[in-house]
Amino acid sequence: MAGLFSPHQIDHPSTFAAAVLTDDNRLIVMVIAAVALAALVVAGVLVRQVLAAGEGTDSMKKIAKAIQEGANAYLGRQMRTLGVFAVVVFFLLMLLPADDWNQRAGRSIFFLVGAAFSATTGYIGMWLAVRSNVRVAAAAREATPAEGEPEKDLTAVSHKAMKIAFRTGGVVGMFTVGLGLLGASCVVLVYAADAPKVLEGFGLGAALIAMFMRVGGGIFTKAADVGADLVGKVEQGIPEDDPRNAATIADNVGDNVGDCAGMAADLFESYAVTLVAALILGKVAFGDSGLAFPLIVPAIGVVTAMIGIFAVAPRRSDRSGMSAINRGFFISAVISLALVAAAVFVYLPSSYADLDGVTDAAIKGHDGDPRILAVVAVAIGIVMAALIQQLTGYFTETTRRPVKDIGKTSLTGPATVVLAGISIGLESAVYTALLIGLGVYGAFLLGGTSIMLALFAVALAGTGLLTTVGVIVAMDTFGPVSDNAQGIAEMSGDVAGSGAQVLTDLDAVGNTTKAITKGIAIATAVLAASALFGSYRDAIATAAKDVGEKMGDGAPMNLVMDISQPNNLVGLILGAAVVFLFSGLAINAVSRSAGAVVYEVRRQFREHPGIMDYSEEPEYGRVVDICTKDALRELATPGLLAVLTPIAVGFSLGVGALGSFLAGAIGTGTLMAVFLANSGGAWDNAKKLVEDGHHGGKGSEAHAAVVIGDTVGDPFKDTAGPAINPLLKVMNLVALLIAPAVVKFSYGDDASVGMRVLIAVLSIAVIIGAVYVSKRRGIAVGDEGNSEMVAKPADPAVVS
Repeated sequence: MAGLFSPHQIDHPSTFAAAVLTDDNRLIVMVIAAVALAALVVAGVLVRQVLAAGEGTDSMKKIAKAIQEGANAYLGRQMRTLGVFAVVVFFLLMLLPADDWNQRAGRSIFFLVGAAFSATTGYIGMWLAVRSNVRVAAAAREATPAEGEPEKDLTAVSHKAMKIAFRTGGVVGMFTVGLGLLGASCVVLVYAADAPKVLEGFGLGAALIAMFMRVGGGIFTKAADVGADLVGKVEQGIPEDDPRNAATIADNVGDNVGDCAGMAADLFESYAVTLVAALILGKVAFGDSGLAFPLIVPAIGVVTAMIGIFAVAPRRSDRSGMSAINRGFFISAVISLALVAAAVFVYLPSSYADLDGVTDAAIKGHDGDPRILAVVAVAIGIVMAALIQQLTGYFTETTRRPVKDIGKTSLTGPATVVLAGISIGLESAVYTALLIGLGVYGAFLLGGTSIMLALFAVALAGTGLLTTVGVIVAMDTFGPVSDNAQGIAEMSGDVAGSGAQVLTDLDAVGNTTKAITKGIAIATAVLAASALFGSYRDAIATAAKDVGEKMGDGAPMNLVMDISQPNNLVGLILGAAVVFLFSGLAINAVSRSAGAVVYEVRRQFREHPGIMDYSEEPEYGRVVDICTKDALRELATPGLLAVLTPIAVGFSLGVGALGSFLAGAIGTGTLMAVFLANSGGAWDNAKKLVEDGHHGGKGSEAHAAVVIGDTVGDPFKDTAGPAINPLLKVMNLVALLIAPAVVKFSYGDDASVGMRVLIAVLSIAVIIGAVYVSKRRGIAVGDEGNSEMVAKPADPAVVS
């Protein structure tokens, strides 16, 4: 990272392009906004198709309703909690520097719009998933013939169930691309050349809400899941979704508030933040065209996502459900690349000199063809998504060697299962990180000697990856819907034999699709964060130039981000450390909450022995309440870490150290997120492998071993791992927003050591206080109710 901001670059920063939104480009952006609205219309069509399917038996409907009410209760309370936080940030953004009050107001207003769109995407994902799950279970039930009926066509039944689940995900995918593109288009139409500055607020709103939903939902779902598995499977020897387990409803609720709502919001913010980076850099690198072209690429992706979603139609020749999903993904990717190439050669000129609105002489005089840069950069993003999909599938699919190897280690106990899963996660993280690194560097090389062109190429690679995001979101939601369907089937007892096997197979495919989407999500995080370095560079360069002109001796030389300087090296280490602290706190929160769930479920089995012979019903609402309260009280600490650590580093160590801080967080976060996601996915599918009859099957010692491995992996893959993605982008956006203020208070006439110290000390004090409070929270230590959460009555707002 040494030399990224050289003294020469800081002393003579690139002049910002005098770009304008031309009438032709305004018309193009209006068409793009119409495409975004069309995506929402397609989502409506898919909703009708999903809801038209049958809901099964009365027992299945009753269970589904309990899950719906629990998920609604949790998300309602979460939104009220986040609403307070959003209002506070709205006013804080008004205090940060901007060119004028119009920009400040727009940045704060669109912060709320981004937050609202992110929350809406998550809520829609949950709302439909809790209605689709029972329909998938009902479709699978048709595989088991009634007495006197002939055997059913299992392939046809499986295909019907899979189509319902995947089109549910398609709705979420359409909302993700539709709202993301609509928000960015509206900002460009309203603010024209000032749009990139306003979009910083839009991206921050989307990323903050996504991080909260990801962490809160992840704690909820994994506390219930771990607690249910440890008491139900390991201690009582009953199936995963047995209705006698008091944690089963909470487990199924968690799938929706964590995997559906949380991941939908996460992928939405990835979409939004990547567009923010592309438009900020596009204005500088491509001038007038840079205000429209970064929107053209994802608009094409909206159209191809529609094609890809409808192309997921299973065939009899398919090896598994993944074959159909892969087919839809690759059809979408290939069509995207072809259409983007056509659009590039129609829209962009053949030389950089012909780009209007670019005043940077280095870019104007750059040799080569901007169309080639655009096509190759977008192609890098699309190819990267395809390769990550295949690489992640290799490490997490039940038919591949890594998962089979974990299954074999189950014969020697849980310790070897855990070790094997950690090993696979660590190894896979290296390959994925290398792949992402090659993609980023390959795009960077396209810019030649111009850093701004190189960084814009990285941003375009991100938009290329976004062309597949509609199908990716559909793949992700498919996982929890399939998982819930299996849970409803098992709890109701109305789906057995072939129907149950259909759902087991779909659930295994869902585990793989969830792992794949987590891998692609971290790739978008790295691409967006790398592109935002360009925005950060220009922010400090412009601020340094202003200070230098006032001082009369040029820009300050110690703005260079060189890690040979001790303060910058410390910043790099702190960036890496925040990822570790964030992950540790998230996993520890799951551990605490899961402990409370374990003791509550044990208490119910002990005090109500009739539960085991079905003469008494478990108190499902008490577990839902425990998970709800624990998830909501843990939201503050990760949010404060993400927002305040860049502020503390920037104001105490300087902008160079802040840039190094971001680099350390991105590097460590990439490896950590992939490690956690792939280890968890591999453990989960190893459990499925044993449950399918391998190595002793259900009830065997091998089964107990893989269940323990799965419980270790649960907070890895569904809480800490995916939450790292929005963490990185929140920190990058906060750094971008505060950079001018850091320079202002560090140099020149406005320099104020006292102000810097005050801001840094306050930030550090709040961080330490939040972490201390989080660490002081109790853990369940005995069956007598020593956990503060065990003995509390159920919240009346939560279904029982």
